[in-house]
Amino acid sequence: MVSPALPASVLDLAPVVPVVVVEDVADAVPLARALVAGGLPAIEVTLRTPAALAAIGEIAREVPGAVVGAGTVIRPEQVAEAVAAGSRFLVSPGWTDVLLEAMRASGVPFLPGVSTASEVVALLERGVREMKFFPAQAAGGTAYLKSLSGPLPHARFCPTGGIGPDSAPDYLALPNVGCVGGSWMLPQDAVAARDWDRVEALARAASALSAGRTCR
Repeated sequence: MVSPALPASVLDLAPVVPVVVVEDVADAVPLARALVAGGLPAIEVTLRTPAALAAIGEIAREVPGAVVGAGTVIRPEQVAEAVAAGSRFLVSPGWTDVLLEAMRASGVPFLPGVSTASEVVALLERGVREMKFFPAQAAGGTAYLKSLSGPLPHARFCPTGGIGPDSAPDYLALPNVGCVGGSWMLPQDAVAARDWDRVEALARAASALSAGRTCR
């Protein structure tokens, strides 16, 4: 399988981006293969565990159909570590100027996190149009994002945080949403049991949520 070409926009990688927490490096490759087989090639591995960077490296080397990225990037040094490990995109829950410049200098697409209109305006001033909206549900959900589309039409978002299969279609229907992030296709019991067939089935259902929808 040929690795998908990396688009200019992270938001165009896939309509749903699985947010993955890897505790055991041995799980990384079969988990990623299940997600890719289910139609979700973009995989965000969060830097929340000691296994994360090694997991990114394994996926990058062993799962050519995957586009693996690093999430929960909160320090500039993590940017270089993640890219060196094989990350093809970066996601942060928030941003500072120092972190933003490190991500910009990395040469890979990135999504800085926002939760307020002021943060969106500040990023637009800095030439950044694509952002992670986090924590999506707690920060106002679809109603908040819809209210931003009028005064801030140039901003596009990947909402993440509290989104599931029931709410994802509502987010994906918004004109300023390119994709959503979530972990509902990776239930803890399935991962613990290494039930990759179940993960694949849930990924397939997630990828079908926006069938026929075209990102702007």
